[in-house]
Parts: sequence; C-alpha cells; structure tokens
Amino acid sequence: MSRTLFGRPLRGVAFDLCVSVLVVLFTLVTAAQPGVWAQPGGWPSALVGLGMAVALLFRRGHPSLVAAVVAALAMVQVAAGWGPLAYDVAVLIALYSVVKYAERLRDGVLAGAVAAVGVLLAASQTVSQAAWWATAIYFGLITGGVWLAALNVRTRRLYVLSLEERAATLEREREAEARAAVVGERARIARELHDVVAHSMAVMIVQADGARLMFDRDPDTARHAVKVVADTGRQALEEMRRLVDVLREPEPSETTTGPDADTPSIEPERRRAAVAELPALVGRFRDAGLRVGYRAGDVPAALPPGLDLTVYRVVQEALTNTLKHAGVGAHATVVLGVDDGLVVRVTDDGRGRPPARPAPSGGHGLVGMRERVGVYDGRLTAGPRTGGGWQVEVRLPLPSTPEAEVIAA
Repeated sequence: MSRTLFGRPLRGVAFDLCVSVLVVLFTLVTAAQPGVWAQPGGWPSALVGLGMAVALLFRRGHPSLVAAVVAALAMVQVAAGWGPLAYDVAVLIALYSVVKYAERLRDGVLAGAVAAVGVLLAASQTVSQAAWWATAIYFGLITGGVWLAALNVRTRRLYVLSLEERAATLEREREAEARAAVVGERARIARELHDVVAHSMAVMIVQADGARLMFDRDPDTARHAVKVVADTGRQALEEMRRLVDVLREPEPSETTTGPDADTPSIEPERRRAAVAELPALVGRFRDAGLRVGYRAGDVPAALPPGLDLTVYRVVQEALTNTLKHAGVGAHATVVLGVDDGLVVRVTDDGRGRPPARPAPSGGHGLVGMRERVGVYDGRLTAGPRTGGGWQVEVRLPLPSTPEAEVIAA
C-alpha cells in the first residue's frame, strides 16, 4: 500500500525535498566561502538561491509556475551582475520539470526559449569575445541536453499512461461483456426452467384428473396417480426455487480459466434437450469433423428435467469449444458417470487441424456453463491437460428422490 503526504506519494515528496536541500547546500556553502572563493553578491545573492530551492518543492504539482519563479529569480541574478553560480542548477531542474510534468508541451517549449535567452545573457557577462562564445556554447549544450532528456522522459511517460488507460478501458469492456453474457445466459436458463416447470404442472393436472375419475372404479390406480402428483409437485417446486435463484443478482463463486467460446446454433433454440439426445449431439459433431468418443456409465435413467438439460448444455458447450479451438480432426471424449454425484467429463487432445481463421477470443461459453452448473450447486473445472489438449469436468449433486413414473389417466 503506497503512503502519501499532502496528497502526493511519499517517495516523490522525499525526492523533491532532497533536491531542494541540495540547492540550499550549494547556496550556503558558496555564500560562506571567504576570500577569492566568496560568492558574488554575498548573502543577498544567497537569498535568490534559497528562493529557488523553496520553489522546487512544488515542481511536480505546478511545474510551469515553478519554472516562471525560478526564471524570474535567475533574471534578478543576471541583472545584478552576479554571474552563474552553483545554485543555478535549480534553473536546469525547473526546466526539466516543466518539460516533463506540464500538461501542455507548449509550456516546455516556452521555458526552453527563456532558458536560451538566459544562456545568452549569462555569456554576455564574460570579459572577452572568445570567452563569450565558449561560455555560450558550454551553457547551451548543457541546457539543450537537459531539455531533450526531459522531452524523452515525457514521451515515455505519456506512452506508459496511454497503455495503462487502454488496458483499464479493455478491462472495463471485458467486465461489461461478461456481465451482459451472464444476464443473457440467465434469461435463457430461466426460459428453459420455465418450460420444465410448465411441463411438470401439466403432468400434475393430467394425473389429478385421472385420479378423480378412478377414485370409485380403481382406488389403487387413483392412489398411485395422487402419489405421482405429489412427487411431481415437489420436483416442480424445487425447479421453481432454482428458477428464482437464477433471476437473483449474486453469481456463483467458482472461477474458471481458459478459452471461452460462444455456443453455435447446433440445434433450434426452443428444442427440448436431454441426456438421451447426447448420442445424436455427438453424431452432429462427428459430422462436423471431430472424432468423438461417448461413454455413459451408471447414469440414472430419469433425471430431473432441469438437471437433464444442464448436462446436455455442458456437453454441447464443451464440444463446441473443442471444435473451435482444437480444430477439425481432434479427438474428444465425453464420459458420464456417477461418483458422489453426477460427473460429466469432456476431454480433447488438441491435435486437430488449426482453423483457417483463429477462433475469436473473449467468448462466454464457460460463463454459460458456470451459470448452469451453479444453479444446481455443482462444481465446474476447466483447464489444459498435462499431455496436451483441454478438459472440462462438471460435478452435479444427484437428487435425493428419484423422479416418479408418470401414468396418464
């Protein structure tokens, strides 16, 4: 955590204080020298140096104003005929600061022009024409070198700031796209769960009507129908709870890393998908060029409709990612099994033919899978395999009560 002083980073304040103290030392040492080494102007000229040192304390926050103050004090020094002194290093520091920190480069150009005039005035105080030329060239080279160095640092500083701003903008855009994808996926899940609940309600109505008609003729059949109504109602209530949870704001905490991908339209948007249709889905991906193996272990024959749909969508998204990123000809494996819950594992070897055009990055296939799995309190992991390729694994808790058999009246 960076510490600040007067709203500025502590390191910057300490550095500026050291610079000002250095100018003060140059001023006091030369002012206190006796005899031939005495500073021209004595202590009055030392006051000019002290004023420059104080002004440099504000060189980062107000570079143009500091440069103007230091230039005015330097002009007082030249007008008094004190000549170049050791504390005039403050002029170079102020020039460097205005070029580097000023909001507009125009201020730095103007400061450079003023410094050039100061060089000529300082050189004019020499005793001979040869000494004038030598002094002017010497001071001009030093001043020009400082100005160019500050310009180079300013250019690099602005370039870094532009990169940071661009990175921050891209990060905000990615977050906005991710939020939009989550909202869209939640809406899609809500529509599908709505269909599941509507189907359960239709089953309950049919069974209730059948039970009403069979109460007198076949009480056993009526009792079984009532049991189906109760089981279906409990399941519909559970699906309704999940539907409400989907529409709430908080998101699941699991995070995944890897190449997300938008799911292409493998099937009509409103088609009812289920685990029983996975072989047909695998066949469509085989027709698209993937070599897909499919194994289903001891998966319960009757899963709740919403969970059934989630398994189907997870396999669909994972195989779509394989086709887009591993390429045509890659070998993929889809495995369904039961191990402390329902396990869905989709792996690929990543050795397909690279697509003619690289798959666009920044998709949200994994975002959709994470949302679906989170609805059923499951866990999603995705990442590269040690031997190459990619693996997606989903673990979903199985319902405690199996789905009851539906008997129509």
